[in-house]
Amino acid sequence: MTVDFQCAGGTSRTTAATCSGVQPTAAGLGLGLVLGGFFTWITVSVLARLRSPTPHKMAFAGRWETETQEGYDAFCKLLGIPDDIIEKGRDYKLITEVTQSGDDFSWTQIYPTDAKVTNKFTIGKECDMETIGGKKFKATVSMEGGKLSVTFPNYHHTSEISGGKLVETSKAGSVVLKRTSRKL
Repeated sequence: MTVDFQCAGGTSRTTAATCSGVQPTAAGLGLGLVLGGFFTWITVSVLARLRSPTPHKMAFAGRWETETQEGYDAFCKLLGIPDDIIEKGRDYKLITEVTQSGDDFSWTQIYPTDAKVTNKFTIGKECDMETIGGKKFKATVSMEGGKLSVTFPNYHHTSEISGGKLVETSKAGSVVLKRTSRKL
């Protein structure tokens, strides 16, 4: 384990620490550490960071199939999708394929008309994207707290992993489409 401490005097790093407890205190974060055989309780007010991989970073990768969707008809009508396509897609199990390498994503959705839309993006960088209707636009995808977020021309879209499921929420004004998918 590597522990970094940052304070007014600079950053100190130790790998010879055994963490024996972490407690919030009025002044910051209290850490019980064994340093060189001696137990030390310190309060770190600026930064105490235990280095570990962030589990949500790779959670999106895989192949997903729609289980449930709420608000589908109203959302599709709002976007101007023809009634016959709405009808065809209502019970269709949309397939979403996600590959991920760090902050780089390839996000493909396969629709009931056998249409396939792939958007490639890097978190925090502007990219070219495309809607199911073929409209191309520029957007920046962000990630906050494990949730991907992007604004499309007519709506705002978020994707997150919750309870092992891919949960996608698209909002256009008061109309909301929520799609939950299981991993295949």
